[in-house]
Amino acid sequence: MRCRTLVPFLLLAAFALRAQTADTIFRNGKIVTVDPQFRIADSIAIRGDRILATGSRSEIALLAGPGTRQIDLRGKTMLPGLSDSHVHAAQAAMYEFDHPVPDMETLADVLAYMRSRAAVAKPGDWIVLTQVFITRLREQRFPTRAELDAAAPRNPVYFGTGPDAAVNSMALQLSGIGKDYRIADGKPGRIERDAAGEPTGILRNCSRLVQIHSGDKVPTADDRRARLKMLLADYNSVGLTSISEGDLNDTDLETYRRLKEDGQLTCRVFVAYDVDAQLPLDQIGARIQAAAASPLHRYNNMLWLRGIKSFLDGGMLTGSAYMLLPWGISKVYSIDDPGYRGMRYIEPDKLFEIARMALQNDLQFTAHSVGDGAVQTLVDAYAEINREFPLRAARPCITHANFMTAGIVEKMKEIGIVANLQPDWLWLDGATLRKQFGDARLAYFQPYKTLFEKGVMVGGGSDHMQKIGSLRSINPYNPFLGMWIALTRQPRWAEQPLHPEQRISREQAIRLYTINNAWLTFEEKEKGSLEAGKLADFIVLDRDILTCRLDDIRQIQVEQTWLGGKPIYQR
Repeated sequence: MRCRTLVPFLLLAAFALRAQTADTIFRNGKIVTVDPQFRIADSIAIRGDRILATGSRSEIALLAGPGTRQIDLRGKTMLPGLSDSHVHAAQAAMYEFDHPVPDMETLADVLAYMRSRAAVAKPGDWIVLTQVFITRLREQRFPTRAELDAAAPRNPVYFGTGPDAAVNSMALQLSGIGKDYRIADGKPGRIERDAAGEPTGILRNCSRLVQIHSGDKVPTADDRRARLKMLLADYNSVGLTSISEGDLNDTDLETYRRLKEDGQLTCRVFVAYDVDAQLPLDQIGARIQAAAASPLHRYNNMLWLRGIKSFLDGGMLTGSAYMLLPWGISKVYSIDDPGYRGMRYIEPDKLFEIARMALQNDLQFTAHSVGDGAVQTLVDAYAEINREFPLRAARPCITHANFMTAGIVEKMKEIGIVANLQPDWLWLDGATLRKQFGDARLAYFQPYKTLFEKGVMVGGGSDHMQKIGSLRSINPYNPFLGMWIALTRQPRWAEQPLHPEQRISREQAIRLYTINNAWLTFEEKEKGSLEAGKLADFIVLDRDILTCRLDDIRQIQVEQTWLGGKPIYQR
């Protein structure tokens, strides 16, 4: 009896499907759906900007009509469009607007660049170089004040590396930073000094004190749109169809808005709006309210202002991440205080107020939190808010979260805290961190396997900061390199992997850059997997990511990228 009642239902369902003929059918492929069962399909049907169905060739053939375009994948592998959970694309696109900046692997490269800029600069013009991290130089140290003086004797020099910097004597003099100078604005910062009390030139979180007047040409709004469009096209070439902008100001938000308005966005963009935590609380509240009232706060699958971002600590690449235990004396990081734990920029009470205001205004809060001390501080703030109102549905976030503890992970699971991590840092900086902290303190450094096992939602990204080019950029944004790192945990310049027990599977690595990142942006029902009704964002690869040699994963090339059922990249 049950079978007889089911037959008409099945026939009706089949008729309904056939009534929706596909615009395009891809067949004869290995379509990795990334659905909950991680099914592999042969064919996929697209109608408009959505997926009509995935399944076997015979099933999907039923959806073909007279005008349906049929594309033979010839056995190629298809994945959902990839996502990067944390980029600074609008800023990165402008990094070489004035002039190309060469790759730098040594201090000699840095000083040669300074000399080359000094040769063309007017006396007194600032020479600025940012985001060349000392841990990624062979010598692994800051350039000294004397070295910068010799490279550019007629110009003030600012060598910025994350929140910290090394400057020369003229830069200190022009900024009024001498032996008797003390930070008096009440904001966090540290001026490193020698035994005589003179500034060494190393400044931690003090860029606001340095009066930079660059002679570089100033971009127009058209320049910004053109450069960002160029970068987004390069993102598409490595399979990225979605990004999360990690700290967007008003100028850059307007750049994105104009691109969207003109139909020129080729990545879906989730925006975390920049909020300076050093402002008074009333001004912070006004900025949060403005974000909540913005027309861009209404959901749109191409551009959505849905987050708030602040900076809680410094960086692990410069020795200013806020740690639970002291950093330890270090020549690499120029640390001579045995009790130094790094820099925490927001006091816990104020952090609680900022995060609560954001979450109460339907804005996901996140903070740059690198050290385990900073991560613990943010988790504690979320726990306190969670006692007032439940946070799980709000998906409070931690950005970077490189250093964790077992207790932190358990608390994240309990509250529903999500995290965006960047595998590139493990590869680029793991050897230096091991030398500084030892293996024991790195047991919960980017603990991907533990996070998956505990059910903490974690997404993969790059923290792309500067330059266009997925492997030449400062923090490479090639997602297949990121997957390979999470699979191997092999730092460069090192013989042994870093805590290999935290390696994840290929399926998990793919989820890291697809459905997990969709969850981080509240869009797991819209994208992140190839399922009926979702946006038709997908990529075709030159090899099978599930079966190729492990080391070949980082070499994967994207042959096609589709966004909303339309091709946006062809190799």
